[in-house]
Amino acid sequence: MLVHILELVDETPADMVRRDAKFTDLAVDPAKLEDPSEVADLLAAHPSLMQRPVAILGDRAVVARPSERILKLLDD
Repeated sequence: MLVHILELVDETPADMVRRDAKFTDLAVDPAKLEDPSEVADLLAAHPSLMQRPVAILGDRAVVARPSERILKLLDD
């Protein structure tokens, strides 16, 4: 399911990962963040690293931060 969400969002897989203290502590290899499967595995193991909220409408999705991005999803 996470890989599917990564495919729907109009951003790179790397953009779906929060760069916070936990990210730094895990010493994630940035090169692995280009592969949707690697990102999905990382987010499944550490859900707090996922950018959120994510709004999904049909075959499109956005990270709804800022919340106005939901309006773009609804208007398109």
